[in-house]
Amino acid sequence: MIFQERTYAVLIVSASEKLDTQMRALLPATDYYPVQSARSVGQARRMLLEEPFDLVLIQTPLKDDFGVQLAIDVCADSSAGALLFVKAELFDSVSAKVLEYGVVTLSMPTSSALVAQSLRMLCAQRERIRRMEAKQQSVEEKIAEIRLVNHAKWLLIECLSMTEADAQHYIEKQSMDQRISKRQAAEAVIRTYG
Repeated sequence: MIFQERTYAVLIVSASEKLDTQMRALLPATDYYPVQSARSVGQARRMLLEEPFDLVLIQTPLKDDFGVQLAIDVCADSSAGALLFVKAELFDSVSAKVLEYGVVTLSMPTSSALVAQSLRMLCAQRERIRRMEAKQQSVEEKIAEIRLVNHAKWLLIECLSMTEADAQHYIEKQSMDQRISKRQAAEAVIRTYG
């Protein structure tokens, strides 16, 4: 991608240095940065706890586990996308097992073009999740503001014997007069009467 706003942090999980080298050739730093490697499921889990990754590429089997559960956990417990490489004879059974969790599966051997397309697909998925997370955060912030304003209104009702409508109007007027948000006006009421 040219002139993109963000890069994607990638974790390559493979017992093979060969795949690691091949993958890094398909991951230009302009699009994918940083790119880190793990040689086992245990090491990958530790790295996933330490920092967030956007994409996790897993070549099965690994030294300490096959790797399927790691791919499932990545998709279930984070907003990262997982790309699982499996031998061709296992593709159908593994793909059927992980599909419902959102794991993308490729059979090995595969082409560079197919890997590149799969990476773009995972990036598109990641952007969709980012937008959903931003919407969710916005909704949660609005809910928190409504709760704060309601708390301030009930304090005004209790302490100043206002009606609910008067308390709402008071908070809105304070917000406009002082050129502050309703949240800040509510916080001032809570500090004063709470």
